[in-house]
Amino acid sequence: MSIMEFIICILFLIVLIHIVNDKTLHMQSDIALLFFSLCISVIILVVANFTGSEKFLETIRQVGDFGFEEYLIDFVLCFMLFAGASKVNMRKFKQNIKAVSLLALLSTVVSSVLFGLLFYVSARIAGLGCDIWVCILLGCIVSPTDPIAATGILNKLGLSKNVTSIIENESLFNDGTGVALFVFIKSIVSQSGKSNFFIVMFKEIAGAVVVALLVSFVLFRILELTKNPVMHLLISFLDVSFVYVVCEHSGFSGVIASVVCGMYFAYKMDGISRSRKVFDPHNFYTDTWEVLDSILNAVLFVMVGISVLDIAFTVHLAFVVFVTIICVVVSRFMGVGIASLLTGQKKIPSSYSLFEFVTLMTWSALKGGLSLALAMSTKEFLDYETYLIVLDAAYVTIFFTVLVQGLTISRVYQKLEKHKAARIRSQSEVPR
Repeated sequence: MSIMEFIICILFLIVLIHIVNDKTLHMQSDIALLFFSLCISVIILVVANFTGSEKFLETIRQVGDFGFEEYLIDFVLCFMLFAGASKVNMRKFKQNIKAVSLLALLSTVVSSVLFGLLFYVSARIAGLGCDIWVCILLGCIVSPTDPIAATGILNKLGLSKNVTSIIENESLFNDGTGVALFVFIKSIVSQSGKSNFFIVMFKEIAGAVVVALLVSFVLFRILELTKNPVMHLLISFLDVSFVYVVCEHSGFSGVIASVVCGMYFAYKMDGISRSRKVFDPHNFYTDTWEVLDSILNAVLFVMVGISVLDIAFTVHLAFVVFVTIICVVVSRFMGVGIASLLTGQKKIPSSYSLFEFVTLMTWSALKGGLSLALAMSTKEFLDYETYLIVLDAAYVTIFFTVLVQGLTISRVYQKLEKHKAARIRSQSEVPR
C-alpha cells in the first residue's frame, strides 16, 4: 500500500466517523475517532478470520503495519506538542508552577515504580515470568499522561479553566519525566550500559531546555524582522522541528524541547499581539496551528484504533486487561496523592480537598499515542512473548483511559463539584 493510498484510507475513516458520530452518539470528536476506528478494526478482523481470505488478510496487515511508531516519533509528535504548549496560559502556569513541577516529576516516578511493583506481584501470582525491571519499564510507558490526548479532549469537557490549566500543564511536562525514566530503565533491561537516573534526568531535561530556548530566541529575533504571517508560521515550524531533531540526536528530550519551544513562541507572540493585528488581522498564525493540531490529532486517534489490526494478542490477555487497569488507576492515585501532600493544601486549586483533587487528577489522566509508540520501541530488546504483554498493556491503558475515563470525566467532575460544595457548606455551618 502506497503512502497516498494509506492517507486516503485514514481521511475517509475520519470523515465517515465524524458523520456517523454527529448523527448518532454525539461523543467528543477525538473519543469518537478512537471508538469507531477500534470497532471497525474489530469487525474487519472478525470478517477476515471468518472468510479466511489470504489476500484480504494481507491487505489488513499492510494497513495495520504502516509504521505507527515512525509516524508519531519521527514526524508529527514535535508539531503536536508545540501546538498543545502554545495554548498554555502563562499567567496560570506561573501561579501553579510548584504544583505542576511536583506532579510532573514526583507523581510520574512514584506511579511508574508502583505500577511496576504491582504488576510484577500480580504476574508472579498468575505464574507469569515477568522480570521486575520489565514491569517497571512498563510502568514508565503507561504512567505518564499524554499531552496530546489531554489537550485534545479535556479542553472540550467543561472543566474550570484553573483545573484544566493544571491538568494540561502537568501532562505536557510529566511525559518528559516518563521518557527519561524509560531511557534509564531500558538501559538496565537491555543491559546496554549503566546509567545514573539523576544524570539521565538532568541531561534529558536541562539539555532540552537550553537547546530549545537558545534556538527559539535566535529564530524569534529573525521572525521579528518580517511582517509576513506565512513566514511567522514557517519559522515556528522550523524552530520546533530543528530543535526536536537536534535534541533527539544529542541524547536530550525532544518531547520537553518541543513543549518549551511552544511555550516560548506563545509567550513572545502574545507580546507582539498589538502589532500583529495590523498585518495579521485574521490571526492566520494561531488559526493555522489550531487547524493543524486538530487534523494531526484526528489522524493519530484513527491510527491508534486501526493499529490493532497488526497485533497478535497473548493468551494472557484477560489477565493483562484486568491487572493493567487496576495498576494504572491505583499507581496514579498514589503518585498524585504523594505529590499533592508535598505541595501542600494551599497549592491545591479551586478549594478542592486532597481527596477531591487527587481523584480528579487520577481520572483525568488520559493516555495516548506516545505510550503506544514507547511500547512498540521495546520490540528490539525484549523477547517476543514479553513484548506482546507490554504492547497489550499499552493498548489496554489507552483504550480504558480514553474511552472509559474520557467519556465519564465530565460526570466525575460534576460529582466532585457537588461534593466540594456540600463540604464547604457543612464547614461554614459548624459553630465557632
